[in-house]
Amino acid sequence: MNHKILQTLEYDKIKQMLQGHAITAFGQEQITQLTPSNDAELIQERLDQTKDGVDIERLKGGIPLPQLDNIRPHLKRIEIGATLNGAELAQVGRVLRTTSAVVRFFDDLEKDELTLKALPDLVAQLVTLPQLTEKIRSSVADDGAVLDTASTKLRGLRTGLKQLEGQIRSRMASYTHGAKAKYLSDPIVTIRNDRYVIPVKQEYRGQFGGVVHDQSASGQTLFMEPQAIMELNNRLRQLQIEEQQEIERILAELSEAIMPERHNILANAELLGQLDFVNAKAQLAKALKATEPLINLENHVELKQARHPLIDPAKVVANDIAIGADYQAIVVTGPNTGGKTITLKTLGLVQVMAQSGLFITAREESQVGVFSDIFADIGDEQSIEQNLSTFSAHMENIIQILQHIDDRSLVLLDELGAGTDPQEGAALAIAILDQIGIVGADVVASTHYPELKIYGYNRPQTINASMEFDVATLQPTYRLLIGVPGRSNAFDISTRLGLPSSIVQQANQLMNDESQDLNNMITDLENQRKAAETEYQALRHELTEATELHQQLSTAYQQFFEDRETEMTKAKEKANAIVEKAEVKADKVITKLRDMQMNQGAQIKENQLIDAKSELGQLHQEATLKKNKVLQRAKRRQTLKEGDDVLVTSYGQRGTLVRQIDAKNWEVQMGIIKMKIANEDLEKQKVVEDNRPQRHVTTVNSGGARYVKAQLDLRGKRYEEAMAEVDQYVDAALLANYQQVTIVHGKGTGAIRQGVQDYLKGNRQVKKYEYAPANAGGNGATIVTFK
Repeated sequence: MNHKILQTLEYDKIKQMLQGHAITAFGQEQITQLTPSNDAELIQERLDQTKDGVDIERLKGGIPLPQLDNIRPHLKRIEIGATLNGAELAQVGRVLRTTSAVVRFFDDLEKDELTLKALPDLVAQLVTLPQLTEKIRSSVADDGAVLDTASTKLRGLRTGLKQLEGQIRSRMASYTHGAKAKYLSDPIVTIRNDRYVIPVKQEYRGQFGGVVHDQSASGQTLFMEPQAIMELNNRLRQLQIEEQQEIERILAELSEAIMPERHNILANAELLGQLDFVNAKAQLAKALKATEPLINLENHVELKQARHPLIDPAKVVANDIAIGADYQAIVVTGPNTGGKTITLKTLGLVQVMAQSGLFITAREESQVGVFSDIFADIGDEQSIEQNLSTFSAHMENIIQILQHIDDRSLVLLDELGAGTDPQEGAALAIAILDQIGIVGADVVASTHYPELKIYGYNRPQTINASMEFDVATLQPTYRLLIGVPGRSNAFDISTRLGLPSSIVQQANQLMNDESQDLNNMITDLENQRKAAETEYQALRHELTEATELHQQLSTAYQQFFEDRETEMTKAKEKANAIVEKAEVKADKVITKLRDMQMNQGAQIKENQLIDAKSELGQLHQEATLKKNKVLQRAKRRQTLKEGDDVLVTSYGQRGTLVRQIDAKNWEVQMGIIKMKIANEDLEKQKVVEDNRPQRHVTTVNSGGARYVKAQLDLRGKRYEEAMAEVDQYVDAALLANYQQVTIVHGKGTGAIRQGVQDYLKGNRQVKKYEYAPANAGGNGATIVTFK
């Protein structure tokens, strides 16, 4: 992309903002080299990286990167055999440690299932060197100092140095605090030429002996090394030399260890710089409240509420800008200082940012194109040195643009044709726009010429636009109105400023009819637009309120049913708990009655026991209310008549209708028992022709001479009917004092067999149950033993 457009649009200021967020040398380098691209795949890759960075910034506060220096010169020095100093090694070590930390960070992101588009591929190129990383970390501090842990010998030397320094300071203390302290200028110990000395008054130099290493500016103080500690200082100096030699050896060893990995380390540093660049783009997007643009390969640009990124957000006016889809050229008219130039720059700069892989200052879902180049003629480029007028400067620039544009270019022209005779300028402007249209480039041009307003109506793929002006306040609103040409406000402004109306009327009469008609047409269009906009805003407000109300009602309606179901469930659970307790008590009563019958010979009517147990069973609440309602509706639709076979749901027994007692009750024959049953407890049964051999069903007779068979045959029964008979049969068998009975359920699907065994498992009077022997039915029958 040509360098001039970047200067015109102040692209460097965007890069400066980016650099304020980068903290690594290679990140700064990436930003310095940043330029817009016209490669759609590369642009999308850069945008995907920015999107990943924005997501990480939002959820994790950004990629964890410290300040990293440029280590490229250090690695070049290693290539020629040089030894790095401690500070240089510390910088290399920081890169290695950061590499490991970043890899761990992205591994954790993967565990958190954060979906990233581009950065995982970038991070996958990082090479971790754990052994070298640990070796440098344990040898060199962040400030470049070689650590005691670098080698055993260095630790020993430094331990010896500390001990020897302690001895020297102890000996020197006898001079600074003893009898000879009066011969010193100050009672302190200091160092000269790496040797411990004391400040002695010049006239008392003979009191100590030894060597003078320095003197004060006045010559009154001599810094002397007393004779008594010269040997200790010699030993100290020797240890210091050995320490320095060991440090140099360690630095050389570390530099040699880096040598074979220098390319990987440099690649890591550059990749970390890219990640820092991504961090910077994400932080800039956050600061500008920017969004991800959508790439349109057909160059259909649709910016929603686009803002100029370099204008104070509190003052900037956002505008919708669209070009490339429905029209290829936009002619913008309006007053001076109305915002035409800023609108052109906003379009250009936002497009350049997008093609650089940056988020844009527009609403989400905004579309940008991929232009091969962007050209602009914006501002007064008059050159005094070249003796060019404003018009000539513009023409030279436009000539250059026309020579380089193609059908995938974007052209921004400010005040096209200005600086010369209006008629000639307008004609030239029309011819230039026609030429750009022939090439096929997209163009946005601003102008004052009324002829271009007519051009916007007559030319295909061309549309008028204007910058809105508030006549009431005599101030521009800076809003772009696409589809509405700007009209002259000179008469309105002059009238409001106090120019006599007679002058304004005379000027109005001097205008030709075409200009009058044009201005009237524009005024009418503006009035229609404002009316439509007012109506649109009112309807949108009403729609928003209606949508919110509908949402609230839907939520409240859903909550009502959820609360109702919850309360019903709680009530049923509470009722079932009470019933369970009652059943336990009932079982105890029944057991007691049976014991009384066995021990005292008391006769208890069986139907009384069945009635009592059925009444308790009716108390149990079923959870699936909706199914019960369906059954109830189905039962209500039935027509009952005498002789119908029915199921008494409250007892789980089959019977026959004898007669209707009243509108709500029937007399039902169940075996030898006749009972009064309510309509809602009756379920009509279908009569099925059964040609199979008649099966014997065990029944329970009332009275003292009861007979219960030792075997119950359930074959051919429906599940509900079978379970009811099992319950009744077990109670009868217990009353008959059977110790063991057989229940024949058949094999079939196994549903009845499983139901029988589930019932037996829950009956407290059952001691055990097992399948019958193979010759007695096998798993088609169950033998039950009672307690």
